[in-house]
Order: sequence, then structure tokens, then C-alpha cells
Amino acid sequence: MEGAAILVVDDESRMRKLVRDFLVRQKYTVLEAADGEEAVEVFFKHKEISLILLDVMMPKMDGFEVLRVIREHSQVPIIMLTAKGEEQDELKGFDLGVDEYISKPFSPRILVARVDAVLRRSGQKQDEVLECDGIILNKSAHQVTIDGQEIELSYKEFELLAYFLENRGLALSRERILNNVWNYDYFGDARTIDTHVKKLRSKMGKKGNDIKTIWGMGYKFDPDAE
Repeated sequence: MEGAAILVVDDESRMRKLVRDFLVRQKYTVLEAADGEEAVEVFFKHKEISLILLDVMMPKMDGFEVLRVIREHSQVPIIMLTAKGEEQDELKGFDLGVDEYISKPFSPRILVARVDAVLRRSGQKQDEVLECDGIILNKSAHQVTIDGQEIELSYKEFELLAYFLENRGLALSRERILNNVWNYDYFGDARTIDTHVKKLRSKMGKKGNDIKTIWGMGYKFDPDAE
């Protein structure tokens, strides 16, 4: 994804410079915004933006409000930057459609690795289409329809559903789901998965029942199970 445009949103100029310098070294194109209102303005002005790095605490419009506005129009991958240990912020962000979290302070190299991973996954070009129980997931078009009706999923919800469809009938532990959908370097816990599964089920309507909970272990996608 060399050359991909990344919007870095943070009210601290030193933080923006640090992140920008590391991303530019990896041949990314970097745009910047110093507050939430500017972030929204820059995002809608530059349609080529492939990913957003978004700070939570900012003047004029905080990260959550920016996330809300953008999610009304786009499913562009968003990584939020938050103070370490702010669990409620993370849960709120996931509920609004954030794809990843990185806690401050963080290693710039880890941040770049996360950016690389998210862009690789969002930029997959397979023409593979997964179908099951009226659910059709088109990876190349990043589109999901259920009984002919298109549903809007966030980047991570889409990846999670794809993983379930690819492993139909298999019991999947939370650890395995984290490793495969969030990548091995994600330092989260089971609540991340549970939050995403809850929202995914809700968006899938009755077909959300195809995702079975295996108590004490994880989940299984099995429309044939009672």
C-alpha cells in the first residue's frame, strides 16, 4: 500500500510530526488535522484517504464525534489513539465503528506496523465471494448482502464475518479470532470480540443467530445448529 494517503488527527503538533515522520519513511502520503472540525473538513475534501489515525481528546470536536460523522458516510479504516487504560473509551469507540485502538504512549514502529496490517487487509483484491444461508460476502467489493438486502459493516465487522464464513461449523476460540482477525500483535482482550459480535449480530437481523456462542470458549458460525 505504498503511497496510500493517511490522515493524522491530533491537537499536539509534536505527536503529529512524530507519526508523520515515521509514516513518510514508509512511503505513505500524510495529511494532518489539528482538531476534530479540521479533520472532518480535510477528510471530505480529500477522497483518496485510505486510513485515519484519530486522537480521542481534541478541541472543537472530539474523536468520537469525528468518528460518528465519518461513519455516516464512509467505512474507511480508523485507528484511534487513546490514553492507556481508558477501557470505557475503547468500548464506546468500538460501538461507533472504530477498527483498532492504540494506547498512548506507543512505539511509532508498532503504530506503523498496525497501519501496514490494516491497509493490507482492507486492500485485499481477491474476487472471492463467500455464500451461506442467504448471506453473500464479496471481498473485492467489500459488500455484504443478506437475502438480497445490502448491509453496512465496519471494516472489522466485515473481516469478522468473513472469518466466520470461511470457518463455518468450526468452534473458534476468542484467542484464535483475535490472532486471525485482529492480528497477533493486538494487545486487547475478549471484550473486543464480544462487542464486535454483538454489533454484527444486530446488523445481520435474524441471520445474526447463525453466530452461536460457545460459552467459556468463543463462537461458531453454524446456521444448521439448533
